[in-house]
Amino acid sequence: MSTVRYATVPPPGRATLPREAGASPQPPRRGDDDPSPRRAPRRVTKRWIAAAVVLLLAAWLIVPAAIRTAGGAIDPAALSLPAATTLAVFLAAVWGWVFTTLDDTLVALLAAAGLIILGALPADTFFASLGDDTIWLLICACIIAAGVAASGLALRGAAQLVTRARRPRTLAHASTAALIVSAFAIPATSGRAALALPVYRALATALPGRPALLRALGLIFPTVILLSAVGSLLGAGAHLITSQILTEATGEGIGFLRWLVLGLPLAVVSSHLACELVLLRFTSRAERRTRVSVALTDLAEQASTPVSGPLTRVERRALLLLAAVIALWCTEPLHGLSPAIVALLGAIAMTLPKLGCIGLGPAVKRVPWNLLLFLAATLALGSALTRTGAAAWLGESMLGPVRGLGQGAGLGFLLLVVALSLAAHLVIQSRSARSAALIPIIVAIAPGIGVDPAAAAFASTAAAGFCHTLPSSAKPVAMFTEADAGAGIDPADLRTLSAWLAPLLFTLIIACSLWLWPILGLPLFI
Repeated sequence: MSTVRYATVPPPGRATLPREAGASPQPPRRGDDDPSPRRAPRRVTKRWIAAAVVLLLAAWLIVPAAIRTAGGAIDPAALSLPAATTLAVFLAAVWGWVFTTLDDTLVALLAAAGLIILGALPADTFFASLGDDTIWLLICACIIAAGVAASGLALRGAAQLVTRARRPRTLAHASTAALIVSAFAIPATSGRAALALPVYRALATALPGRPALLRALGLIFPTVILLSAVGSLLGAGAHLITSQILTEATGEGIGFLRWLVLGLPLAVVSSHLACELVLLRFTSRAERRTRVSVALTDLAEQASTPVSGPLTRVERRALLLLAAVIALWCTEPLHGLSPAIVALLGAIAMTLPKLGCIGLGPAVKRVPWNLLLFLAATLALGSALTRTGAAAWLGESMLGPVRGLGQGAGLGFLLLVVALSLAAHLVIQSRSARSAALIPIIVAIAPGIGVDPAAAAFASTAAAGFCHTLPSSAKPVAMFTEADAGAGIDPADLRTLSAWLAPLLFTLIIACSLWLWPILGLPLFI
């Protein structure tokens, strides 16, 4: 039997279904199984409205600059054509990060290629960014982390901590401490989440019949991974971007030791406060008082390396190499070796036969090359914003409203920076992309209102670690909310946690900016 499709009127000779007398024709109801998209038109409209705004802004920037250049007019206060082009490409990159499904790295590479073609960025500068010491620092740190993970040292350390706990609160804070320490062994939050997930699954096996506690732990693990990253320069790619943009703009970035001194107190306090917050909001008093018992055998079932007994030879080598590298990073003022050189020596030692813990081939496969290409492209974009004068012009243009606050301009600017950085994950999901979009603007505006650009940039980067509202906000959150993780977390839990955690982090970062970091050598005001 053939099927005839029609919209409103049937073809001649084909009968229609009878309708009750007096009944008016009703439009077809769309069922729950209708695959047609419901909100897609709205999303497309927003995307193209934003694209039109970006095009209008680009024309507003480029056309006057091109006319001045063609006429030979020289106005030092006006925006030059290379600077206007750079700002237009920067706006297009932000649009790509926010409104498209393109990979963040691809958007950054397209922006860098556009700057090269338009003459705003020398090709040599872009290719040189791939050889930047920041890139090599991350490559070598990832190789070291691959050796530590392959040895089983990190998993053994976590197992020794959590198996000593006898109460849920002790278990949660012991897990928090282990995750904070992992920030110095594993350089990326997604890598730390991949390392922590087997531990969580082992805890789920060891704690049957405790769904509330397991849900709380499933929230604590990704939350602490994200918040504790601020304790280390290598905790997230956004930290390296911030340091490099500061170097381009001011001539001085934030090294490993200084970042450790500034970030570790915030990492420890915020992580343990968040842990306690989750326990209070997601478990009952009776649940928190019920004893827990986690045996090493429970964790051994999820581990491919020993978690009990004396350290193996490979684990001892990993421990010594990791301790040596961290010690050299922390004593840079004494020996003068840059963190990248120290990491290179550590990576070589970690892959040497009979001395290291992993072969060079397997270690290189674990390097996040996608992140490295993103870093290289954003470093080039940040360099173009600074060298063409685009960032300085943008800062001067935006200073008017801020200066209107009078003596409170500096404090108002800080409050605005932290609030925007906390909320930015709702618009730009990538932590590195958020820093690439915000830090150049923050660094350009800060000196004009008497704020240290390093202090403002550090506060923004610390706030960017808050990305818990949606499962797609960060990879660690997505990994623990997946069904096979067994955490039993739904989006409502994340929204509840974010509603409490956001004001807590806002208060902590403002307090650190005003009182703690100035004591540690990073004053807020110039």
